[in-house]
Amino acid sequence: MLSIPYKRTLLVCAAMLYVLLFSSCTNTKKATYFYGMKDGAVATPTPVPESIIQKNDILSITVSSLNPEASALFNASNGIATAGGSNGGSTGAAAVGYLVGPEGNIQFPLLGLVKAEGLTKNQLKDYITKTLGDRKLLVDPIITIRFQNFRVTVLGEVNHPSVVSVPNEKLSLLEALGLAGDLTIYGERKNVMIIREQGDQKLIKRINLNSEELFSSPYYYLQSNDIVYVEPNKVKVSSAGRTMQWLPIVISGLSLAVIVADRLIPSN
Repeated sequence: MLSIPYKRTLLVCAAMLYVLLFSSCTNTKKATYFYGMKDGAVATPTPVPESIIQKNDILSITVSSLNPEASALFNASNGIATAGGSNGGSTGAAAVGYLVGPEGNIQFPLLGLVKAEGLTKNQLKDYITKTLGDRKLLVDPIITIRFQNFRVTVLGEVNHPSVVSVPNEKLSLLEALGLAGDLTIYGERKNVMIIREQGDQKLIKRINLNSEELFSSPYYYLQSNDIVYVEPNKVKVSSAGRTMQWLPIVISGLSLAVIVADRLIPSN
């Protein structure tokens, strides 16, 4: 059996090897947001974008007018999830509002199927308002539309990868990263990827968090269903590669050293 001093020596050697394998130097510039940015005003001409309605979105549509009883008919579907599409719709208790069906439609009372996919909330509001007025179903109706499932997905080198949901339909990239626990020390801050659906296409944009151009980017404010991906930096990739290569060798070497020491070194 090994004596206590020899055991301590082996533990110290093992700890030193662990530190050498798993520690690496990280450039402070790469780990800091907005490095080198000076005090002062930054122009932000980009307004908060209007999210485009997509399939599977859930919309809260509230109708009001001078005739509350007539308006109530159009608000009944806000109590359940109503699916649109050629299948006639379905209901569910998990969400509240009008569900945009697989063909991009909602089933609206008295109007039937209404195309919602590809429109903004204001465009859909204008269409419903005009149609209700033209058919003389309501006089001067007031329509309010909100997303019930405004959310973005944050993946990669963040502390808490998650789906982030917000009620106010206004979420910046920095807020989304904050809600996901911020970037880890290994997150690549100069190359954050945003994936955005637009019709049948997926738009990909890379954002540099160290540049003041972020504040004027049309991707500073996220849209519903955006995906944010933070890729690992070179330090993380290289350290992981070295660890996978050397860890089995080091473990085997330490095991052999313990066996040899236990047999050759007498205990005190």
